[in-house]
Amino acid sequence: MKLKNWGAAVSISGKKIIWILAAIIVVAGILYIVLSPKPDSEELPTVEVIPAAKDNVEIYGEYVGRIKAQQFVEVRARVEGYLEKMLFEEGSFVKKDQVLFIINQELYKAKLNKAQAQLNKDKAMALKAKRDLDRIEPLYKQNAASQLDLDNAIATYESATASVSMSEADVSQAKLELGYTMVRSPLAGRISERHVDIGTLVGPGGQSLLATIVKSDTVAVDFSMTALDYLRSKERNVNLGQRDTSRTWNPYITITLPDNSVYPLKGLVDFAEPQVDPQTGTFSVRAKMPNPNQVLLPGQFTKVKLLLDVREDVVVVPTKAVVIEKGGAYIFVVRKDGTVEKRFLELGPEVDNKVVVERGLVAGENIVVEGYHKLNPGMKVKVVVKPKA
Repeated sequence: MKLKNWGAAVSISGKKIIWILAAIIVVAGILYIVLSPKPDSEELPTVEVIPAAKDNVEIYGEYVGRIKAQQFVEVRARVEGYLEKMLFEEGSFVKKDQVLFIINQELYKAKLNKAQAQLNKDKAMALKAKRDLDRIEPLYKQNAASQLDLDNAIATYESATASVSMSEADVSQAKLELGYTMVRSPLAGRISERHVDIGTLVGPGGQSLLATIVKSDTVAVDFSMTALDYLRSKERNVNLGQRDTSRTWNPYITITLPDNSVYPLKGLVDFAEPQVDPQTGTFSVRAKMPNPNQVLLPGQFTKVKLLLDVREDVVVVPTKAVVIEKGGAYIFVVRKDGTVEKRFLELGPEVDNKVVVERGLVAGENIVVEGYHKLNPGMKVKVVVKPKA
């Protein structure tokens, strides 16, 4: 009897265990369903955006230019004589009024001495004529001298004073010619090699060109622009060759040296030819460029970059964000609700991988720069803001 009851108890315990295990499995399944992450019903495309910004855009033109000396002066002998001395090193820098050559001075010193002696003689004659006139005048008033005596005295005095004036002019000319025997530099600059040797007869009857001097601390840069460039500059009220104080900028140039390095100083356009060459369709432009260390050499060719315009405070976007098709240019703009809009734009000039937006976009709007190839208008997107460089 006891064994029968014990077997029944064991059977009841097994059923309980089965029910408990089943309950555990059900609860575990429910928990798995509740706690496991739910898959997105739709995966949103990820795009990279940046806000449209405002900036000042500088627009340049590039040309081929040639460097010229701002001043190129020939040093010539103005009086005739034998060259005695050369007082400079060829190729060196000379100052204004520095003595460069000396021409034999003996002849011109003699001329000056002769002119000075003649002047002294004429002054003595003029002094005697004045004394004679001073004696005749009171005698004439007392009827002790005739009118002829007075007229002769006046004529003698006037002739003597005229002779003094002529002699003074001769002295001045003799001094000037003596001064010309010391040939001076008319400006500060770099001097060439001499064109004559010591002992050569120079001047009006001989070789007059002695050397040349180039003013090189400032040079001129000549280049040609097209008539189209001229019209574009006029559209922005830019008058090449004329400084305009109403603008915050002026048409400056930078140049590239033969080693492809950029010259650190800037030049300013100071002249533009008032007419176009009908054969080339271009006009000449000149800019002044400082050259304190004589890095730029006259005759050298160089690349010129001219600032033609500055578009101030305009909306710019990266060029890579713009899609150009037959219908026009557009970009994708992300709205505040996360949807994208296909926005057609009116574009301006492109500079340094950025393009000016004339119309169709305002600063601050988020534009898609990466991932726009998979977008359609009205699509929701996952936005990643591109960090600033």
